[in-house]
Amino acid sequence: MSFFTWKDDGLTSDCTTLEAMASRFEETASLIKRLSQKGFKLKKTQKNQLIIHSDPKIFDQWGFISEELPFKQLSIIPDDEIMEDF
Repeated sequence: MSFFTWKDDGLTSDCTTLEAMASRFEETASLIKRLSQKGFKLKKTQKNQLIIHSDPKIFDQWGFISEELPFKQLSIIPDDEIMEDF
């Protein structure tokens, strides 16, 4: 399953005013809501919060890069698509 890690350590570290911080939080909240509406889910692990999607095509449409190990990424490509490249 395609995923990326959600890290918010520096979300507002570059903001100079409370208004700027509020705006950044609002933008982030809007993005998270849109992700949820498109079928993305939150998966918590012991160390991270992962944003996942069961459909790698939708994941790719958003421009995200999956953090899966390379051999896991290859396993989600249907065999017939792999053979088309050869």
